[in-house]
Amino acid sequence: MREIARRLLGEEKARRVWKRIDVVGDIAIMKMPIHGEISIEEMQLLAEEVLRALPSVNSVWLAGGPVEGRFKTRKSLIHLAGERRTETVYREHGCEFKVDIARVFITPRLSFEHLRIARLVEPGEVVVNMFAGVGIFSILIARKSRAALVYSIDVNPEAYRLMVENVRINRVEDRVIPILGDAASVVSSRLQGVGTRVLMPLPDLSLDYIPYALRALRGEGWIHVYLHLSHEKRKSHLEKAEKLVDEMVRKEGWRIVESKSREVRSVGPRLVQVVVDALVSR
Repeated sequence: MREIARRLLGEEKARRVWKRIDVVGDIAIMKMPIHGEISIEEMQLLAEEVLRALPSVNSVWLAGGPVEGRFKTRKSLIHLAGERRTETVYREHGCEFKVDIARVFITPRLSFEHLRIARLVEPGEVVVNMFAGVGIFSILIARKSRAALVYSIDVNPEAYRLMVENVRINRVEDRVIPILGDAASVVSSRLQGVGTRVLMPLPDLSLDYIPYALRALRGEGWIHVYLHLSHEKRKSHLEKAEKLVDEMVRKEGWRIVESKSREVRSVGPRLVQVVVDALVSR
C-alpha cells in the first residue's frame, strides 16, 4: 500500500496511509488514513490500483471507523472501487466460510490464532465458544482436532445465520452446535458445568464474562481470554493481562493453575490484542 500511495500521491501522503490491508475472500478492506489527511477521492485512486495489483480482489471498501456496537460490526464502510457488495466466501486452513463484512466481524489476521487454538484441543474435549461470530474458531476446532463437541454461541442474528450455514458447508453438524443468544444467558440457562475449555475472543467483554466462562467449566479447564491493551516495552502489557485475568478468576473463588500470554495482533497505534491461556481450577 505504501508503494502504491507513494507512486500516486507522493511521499508525504504515503506516510499517512496504513501499509497493510485486510483481504477477506475477494474483498479488500482499507483503513482510514492516519490523521485523515487524504481525501476519499484519493483513497478511490488507491483502491483502483489495488484492483489492478491484486487480480483475486473484486471489491474494495474503506473502514471509515472502528468496529463498534453490540454486534461489533463496521458501521462506517465506504465503497471505494469494484463490485458494490459486502458478502464473500473466506477460506482458511482448508475450510470455507460465508461472511458479510458489513454485518459480522471478520479479520484474516486471526488466522494463526484460529489454528493455534484448534491444535491445543485434546481428544474428547467439550469446548464452549462464547463469542463465535460466523463460527471460524468453532469449525476449525471441529475439523482440526478430535473434540467431542463445540457449543458455538453468538448474539448477532446475522452471524448466527451464517454460522449455521458454515457448519453445514464444512460438514461438522455432528460436533458444532450453533446457539443464538447472549453468552451469559446461554451459559447460565443451559451450559453450566459442561465444558473443558472456553473461548472468549471478544476483547471488549471478555473480562466481564469470566464469571460465566468459569460456570461453563466442569471444575477445571482452560479459558482463553482476549484483551485489548496499550503496548508497553519489555512485554509488561502481557504481565498486566495475566494479572487482570488472575484477579477476576480469584474474585469468583477459583484459582489459576498455570497461564501464559501472547500478542495476537496490532489493532491501532500502540494498541494490541493479547490472549491469556489459563488453566483454572475451582
